[in-house]
Amino acid sequence: MGFLLLGLLAGAGCGGAVKQTHKLPVSEVRPLLEATAGELISRYNQQARAVRSLNARVEIRTETGSAYSGVIESYHEVNGFVLAQKPASIRMIGQAPVVASNIFDMVSDGETFRIFIPPKGKFIVGPTRLARPAKKPIENLRPQHLVDALFWPEIGTGEPMLFEEFNAATERYYILTLIRPGSPLEIARKIWFDRGDLSVSRIETFAPGGRLEGDIHYGQWEPLGELRYPREIELARPHDDYTLKLHIIKLTLNEEISADRFHLEQPAGTELVKVGEEPAGELPAEKDPGGKDPAEKKPPVEQRAVQP
Repeated sequence: MGFLLLGLLAGAGCGGAVKQTHKLPVSEVRPLLEATAGELISRYNQQARAVRSLNARVEIRTETGSAYSGVIESYHEVNGFVLAQKPASIRMIGQAPVVASNIFDMVSDGETFRIFIPPKGKFIVGPTRLARPAKKPIENLRPQHLVDALFWPEIGTGEPMLFEEFNAATERYYILTLIRPGSPLEIARKIWFDRGDLSVSRIETFAPGGRLEGDIHYGQWEPLGELRYPREIELARPHDDYTLKLHIIKLTLNEEISADRFHLEQPAGTELVKVGEEPAGELPAEKDPGGKDPAEKKPPVEQRAVQP
Protein backbone atom coordinates (compact mmCIF):
# COMPACT_ATOMS: atom_id res chain seq x y z
CA MET A 1 0.00 0.00 0.00
CA GLY A 2 2.84 2.36 0.92
CA PHE A 3 4.61 1.66 -2.38
CA LEU A 4 1.38 2.32 -4.27
CA LEU A 5 0.93 5.69 -2.51
CA LEU A 6 4.50 6.72 -3.28
CA GLY A 7 3.97 5.78 -6.90
CA LEU A 8 0.85 7.89 -7.14
CA LEU A 9 2.60 10.91 -5.55
CA ALA A 10 5.54 10.56 -7.91
CA GLY A 11 3.27 10.37 -10.93
CA ALA A 12 0.82 13.14 -10.08
CA GLY A 13 2.64 15.25 -7.54
CA CYS A 14 1.27 16.29 -4.15
CA GLY A 15 -2.17 17.86 -4.51
CA GLY A 16 -2.29 17.07 -8.19
CA ALA A 17 0.55 19.49 -9.01
CA VAL A 18 2.44 18.78 -12.20
CA LYS A 19 6.21 19.15 -12.19
CA GLN A 20 7.50 21.60 -14.75
CA THR A 21 11.05 22.10 -15.92
CA HIS A 22 12.21 25.39 -17.39
CA LYS A 23 15.40 25.36 -19.41
CA LEU A 24 17.42 28.52 -19.89
CA PRO A 25 18.71 29.33 -23.36
CA VAL A 26 22.27 28.17 -23.87
CA SER A 27 23.40 31.81 -24.18
CA GLU A 28 22.16 32.51 -20.63
CA VAL A 29 23.81 29.54 -18.97
CA ARG A 30 26.94 30.64 -17.12
CA PRO A 31 29.11 28.00 -15.52
CA LEU A 32 30.49 28.96 -12.12
CA LEU A 33 34.12 30.02 -12.18
CA GLU A 34 36.55 29.01 -9.48
CA ALA A 35 39.11 31.36 -7.93
CA THR A 36 41.25 31.63 -4.83
CA ALA A 37 41.37 34.67 -2.56
CA GLY A 38 44.80 35.54 -3.96
CA GLU A 39 43.55 35.42 -7.55
CA LEU A 40 40.61 37.70 -6.72
CA ILE A 41 42.87 40.20 -4.95
CA SER A 42 45.10 40.25 -8.03
CA ARG A 43 42.13 40.90 -10.36
CA TYR A 44 40.79 43.63 -8.09
CA ASN A 45 44.15 45.41 -7.74
CA GLN A 46 44.77 45.21 -11.49
CA GLN A 47 41.47 47.03 -12.11
CA ALA A 48 42.20 49.54 -9.32
CA ARG A 49 45.57 50.42 -10.86
CA ALA A 50 44.36 50.47 -14.47
CA VAL A 51 41.84 53.34 -14.21
CA ARG A 52 43.48 56.75 -13.64
CA SER A 53 40.89 59.14 -15.07
CA LEU A 54 37.35 59.10 -16.42
CA ASN A 55 35.33 61.34 -18.73
CA ALA A 56 31.74 60.19 -19.10
CA ARG A 57 28.38 61.31 -20.40
CA VAL A 58 25.80 59.78 -18.12
CA GLU A 59 22.15 59.43 -17.20
CA ILE A 60 21.58 60.16 -13.52
CA ARG A 61 18.66 58.57 -11.70
CA THR A 62 17.40 58.90 -8.15
CA GLU A 63 15.73 56.23 -6.05
CA THR A 64 13.53 58.41 -3.84
CA GLY A 65 11.77 61.71 -4.30
CA SER A 66 13.34 63.15 -1.17
CA ALA A 67 16.89 62.46 -2.26
CA TYR A 68 17.43 66.00 -3.52
CA SER A 69 14.98 67.84 -1.29
CA GLY A 70 13.11 69.66 -4.03
CA VAL A 71 16.07 70.28 -6.31
CA ILE A 72 15.64 67.46 -8.78
CA GLU A 73 12.83 65.51 -7.15
CA SER A 74 10.63 66.41 -10.12
CA TYR A 75 12.97 64.60 -12.49
CA HIS A 76 13.08 60.81 -12.52
CA GLU A 77 16.12 60.93 -14.76
CA VAL A 78 18.53 63.68 -15.77
CA ASN A 79 21.47 63.83 -18.13
CA GLY A 80 24.90 64.83 -17.01
CA PHE A 81 28.67 64.66 -17.22
CA VAL A 82 31.29 63.21 -14.90
CA LEU A 83 34.98 64.08 -14.91
CA ALA A 84 37.26 62.32 -12.45
CA GLN A 85 40.99 61.98 -12.03
CA LYS A 86 43.16 60.32 -9.42
CA PRO A 87 43.88 60.83 -6.67
CA ALA A 88 40.68 62.67 -5.72
CA SER A 89 39.51 65.25 -8.28
CA ILE A 90 35.95 65.07 -9.57
CA ARG A 91 33.31 67.22 -11.23
CA MET A 92 29.72 66.24 -11.92
CA ILE A 93 27.04 68.26 -13.68
CA GLY A 94 23.36 67.37 -13.80
CA GLN A 95 21.02 68.82 -16.43
CA ALA A 96 17.27 69.22 -16.58
CA PRO A 97 15.60 67.31 -19.42
CA VAL A 98 14.60 69.14 -22.61
CA VAL A 99 15.69 72.64 -21.55
CA ALA A 100 19.27 71.47 -20.84
CA SER A 101 19.85 73.89 -17.96
CA ASN A 102 22.05 72.91 -15.03
CA ILE A 103 20.38 71.48 -11.94
CA PHE A 104 23.64 71.11 -10.05
CA ASP A 105 27.36 71.51 -10.63
CA MET A 106 29.72 70.03 -8.06
CA VAL A 107 33.47 69.60 -7.68
CA SER A 108 35.87 68.20 -5.10
CA ASP A 109 39.64 68.05 -4.76
CA GLY A 110 39.58 65.49 -1.96
CA GLU A 111 39.75 68.13 0.77
CA THR A 112 36.91 70.55 -0.03
CA PHE A 113 33.69 70.16 -1.99
CA ARG A 114 31.83 72.95 -3.78
CA ILE A 115 28.26 72.54 -5.04
CA PHE A 116 26.30 75.07 -7.10
CA ILE A 117 22.52 74.56 -7.22
CA PRO A 118 21.08 77.06 -9.75
CA PRO A 119 17.37 76.36 -9.05
CA LYS A 120 17.94 77.30 -5.40
CA GLY A 121 20.58 79.96 -6.01
CA LYS A 122 22.81 78.19 -3.48
CA PHE A 123 26.56 77.64 -3.46
CA ILE A 124 27.54 75.07 -0.83
CA VAL A 125 31.12 74.67 0.41
CA GLY A 126 32.49 72.32 3.04
CA PRO A 127 35.10 69.74 4.03
CA THR A 128 34.90 66.55 2.00
CA ARG A 129 34.90 64.14 4.92
CA LEU A 130 32.27 65.97 6.98
CA ALA A 131 30.25 63.17 8.57
CA ARG A 132 27.45 65.15 10.22
CA PRO A 133 24.25 64.84 8.17
CA ALA A 134 22.05 67.82 7.33
CA LYS A 135 18.27 67.72 7.39
CA LYS A 136 18.12 68.31 3.64
CA PRO A 137 19.60 65.28 1.82
CA ILE A 138 20.89 67.39 -1.10
CA GLU A 139 23.29 68.99 1.37
CA ASN A 140 24.61 65.53 2.27
CA LEU A 141 25.60 64.80 -1.32
CA ARG A 142 29.39 64.84 -1.64
CA PRO A 143 31.27 64.56 -4.91
CA GLN A 144 33.83 62.50 -3.01
CA HIS A 145 31.27 59.76 -2.43
CA LEU A 146 31.29 59.18 -6.18
CA VAL A 147 35.09 59.26 -6.33
CA ASP A 148 35.12 56.35 -3.89
CA ALA A 149 32.82 54.45 -6.25
CA LEU A 150 34.80 55.21 -9.42
CA PHE A 151 38.35 54.69 -8.11
CA TRP A 152 39.11 51.78 -5.82
CA PRO A 153 41.84 51.72 -3.18
CA GLU A 154 44.21 48.81 -3.69
CA ILE A 155 44.28 45.91 -1.25
CA GLY A 156 47.62 45.98 0.51
CA THR A 157 49.86 42.98 1.04
CA GLY A 158 49.06 41.24 4.29
CA GLU A 159 45.79 43.07 4.97
CA PRO A 160 43.67 40.90 7.28
CA MET A 161 40.61 39.52 5.53
CA LEU A 162 38.07 36.72 5.32
CA PHE A 163 37.14 34.76 2.20
CA GLU A 164 33.82 33.02 1.62
CA GLU A 165 31.27 31.80 -0.90
CA PHE A 166 27.76 33.22 -0.91
CA ASN A 167 24.79 31.66 -2.72
CA ALA A 168 21.69 33.71 -3.56
CA ALA A 169 18.56 32.38 -5.28
CA THR A 170 19.93 32.78 -8.79
CA GLU A 171 23.46 34.15 -8.29
CA ARG A 172 26.68 32.88 -6.78
CA TYR A 173 29.39 35.08 -5.31
CA TYR A 174 32.79 35.12 -3.70
CA ILE A 175 33.19 37.72 -0.94
CA LEU A 176 36.41 39.25 0.36
CA THR A 177 35.86 40.89 3.75
CA LEU A 178 38.65 43.30 4.72
CA ILE A 179 39.14 43.77 8.46
CA ARG A 180 40.02 47.06 10.17
CA PRO A 181 42.72 46.36 12.77
CA GLY A 182 41.93 47.33 16.33
CA SER A 183 40.00 46.15 19.33
CA PRO A 184 37.39 45.00 18.71
CA LEU A 185 38.02 43.95 15.11
CA GLU A 186 35.64 45.58 12.61
CA ILE A 187 34.74 45.19 8.94
CA ALA A 188 36.22 47.89 6.70
CA ARG A 189 35.06 46.68 3.26
CA LYS A 190 33.23 43.77 1.67
CA ILE A 191 34.00 43.12 -2.00
CA TRP A 192 31.60 40.86 -3.92
CA PHE A 193 32.71 38.98 -7.05
CA ASP A 194 30.18 37.48 -9.47
CA ARG A 195 31.21 33.88 -10.04
CA GLY A 196 29.77 34.02 -13.56
CA ASP A 197 32.74 36.13 -14.75
CA LEU A 198 34.61 37.08 -11.53
CA SER A 199 33.85 40.79 -12.04
CA VAL A 200 33.24 43.02 -9.01
CA SER A 201 29.49 43.35 -8.55
CA ARG A 202 29.27 45.10 -5.20
CA ILE A 203 31.43 46.94 -2.68
CA GLU A 204 30.22 47.76 0.83
CA THR A 205 32.18 50.23 2.97
CA PHE A 206 31.86 50.51 6.74
CA ALA A 207 32.72 53.30 9.14
CA PRO A 208 33.96 52.59 12.68
CA GLY A 209 31.29 51.03 14.85
CA GLY A 210 29.97 48.83 12.04
CA ARG A 211 28.08 51.69 10.39
CA LEU A 212 27.26 50.95 6.74
CA GLU A 213 28.74 53.96 4.98
CA GLY A 214 28.24 53.09 1.33
CA ASP A 215 26.74 50.27 -0.72
CA ILE A 216 27.88 50.36 -4.35
CA HIS A 217 26.61 48.02 -7.07
CA TYR A 218 28.29 47.54 -10.46
CA GLY A 219 26.76 46.03 -13.59
CA GLN A 220 27.08 45.66 -17.36
CA TRP A 221 30.85 45.36 -17.43
CA GLU A 222 32.04 46.00 -20.98
CA PRO A 223 35.44 46.08 -22.69
CA LEU A 224 36.92 49.46 -23.51
CA GLY A 225 40.13 48.93 -25.42
CA GLU A 226 42.34 46.78 -23.21
CA LEU A 227 40.31 47.69 -20.11
CA ARG A 228 36.87 46.80 -18.79
CA TYR A 229 34.49 49.13 -16.97
CA PRO A 230 30.90 48.90 -15.68
CA ARG A 231 28.18 50.84 -17.50
CA GLU A 232 25.87 50.76 -14.48
CA ILE A 233 26.89 52.13 -11.07
CA GLU A 234 24.48 52.49 -8.17
CA LEU A 235 25.66 54.33 -5.06
CA ALA A 236 23.54 54.11 -1.90
CA ARG A 237 24.36 56.20 1.18
CA PRO A 238 21.78 54.99 3.71
CA HIS A 239 22.71 57.40 6.50
CA ASP A 240 22.85 60.35 4.10
CA ASP A 241 19.38 59.51 2.75
CA TYR A 242 20.17 59.36 -0.94
CA THR A 243 20.78 56.85 -3.71
CA LEU A 244 22.44 57.81 -6.97
CA LYS A 245 22.35 55.69 -10.12
CA LEU A 246 24.63 56.31 -13.08
CA HIS A 247 24.15 54.82 -16.51
CA ILE A 248 27.25 55.54 -18.59
CA ILE A 249 26.36 56.43 -22.19
CA LYS A 250 29.79 57.48 -23.46
CA LEU A 251 33.09 56.85 -21.72
CA THR A 252 36.75 57.74 -22.14
CA LEU A 253 39.35 56.39 -19.73
CA ASN A 254 42.84 57.60 -18.82
CA GLU A 255 42.96 60.82 -20.81
CA GLU A 256 44.79 63.78 -19.29
CA ILE A 257 42.33 66.27 -17.75
CA SER A 258 43.52 69.83 -17.11
CA ALA A 259 43.16 71.19 -13.57
CA ASP A 260 40.98 74.13 -14.66
CA ARG A 261 38.15 71.74 -15.58
CA PHE A 262 37.79 70.96 -11.88
CA HIS A 263 37.56 74.65 -10.96
CA LEU A 264 34.21 76.05 -9.80
CA GLU A 265 33.77 79.61 -8.50
CA GLN A 266 30.70 80.96 -6.73
CA PRO A 267 28.49 82.82 -9.24
CA ALA A 268 27.60 86.39 -8.37
CA GLY A 269 24.31 86.88 -6.59
CA THR A 270 24.11 83.37 -5.09
CA GLU A 271 23.75 82.38 -1.45
CA LEU A 272 26.91 81.01 0.14
CA VAL A 273 26.38 78.10 2.54
CA LYS A 274 29.37 76.88 4.53
CA VAL A 275 28.68 73.37 5.77
CA GLY A 276 30.41 72.43 9.01
CA GLU A 277 30.31 75.83 10.67
CA GLU A 278 26.77 75.65 12.07
CA PRO A 279 24.50 73.27 14.03
CA ALA A 280 23.36 70.17 12.13
CA GLY A 281 20.47 70.88 9.80
CA GLU A 282 20.85 74.65 10.13
CA LEU A 283 22.69 76.11 7.16
CA PRO A 284 22.48 79.92 7.34
CA ALA A 285 23.64 81.98 4.41
CA GLU A 286 26.85 83.96 4.58
CA LYS A 287 26.60 87.72 4.26
CA ASP A 288 28.54 89.36 1.52
CA PRO A 289 31.40 91.76 2.30
CA GLY A 290 28.96 94.67 2.14
CA GLY A 291 26.91 93.19 4.96
CA LYS A 292 23.78 92.62 2.90
CA ASP A 293 21.65 89.59 3.49
CA PRO A 294 21.65 87.23 0.47
CA ALA A 295 17.86 87.31 0.44
CA GLU A 296 18.05 90.95 -0.59
CA LYS A 297 20.19 90.19 -3.62
CA LYS A 298 18.87 89.81 -7.10
CA PRO A 299 18.19 86.22 -8.20
CA PRO A 300 21.05 84.60 -10.10
CA VAL A 301 21.14 84.61 -13.86
CA GLU A 302 19.94 81.29 -15.27
CA GLN A 303 22.84 78.91 -15.73
CA ARG A 304 22.89 76.98 -19.00
CA ALA A 305 24.31 73.50 -19.00
CA VAL A 306 27.85 73.25 -20.31
CA GLN A 307 29.93 70.12 -20.53
CA PRO A 308 32.90 70.45 -18.16
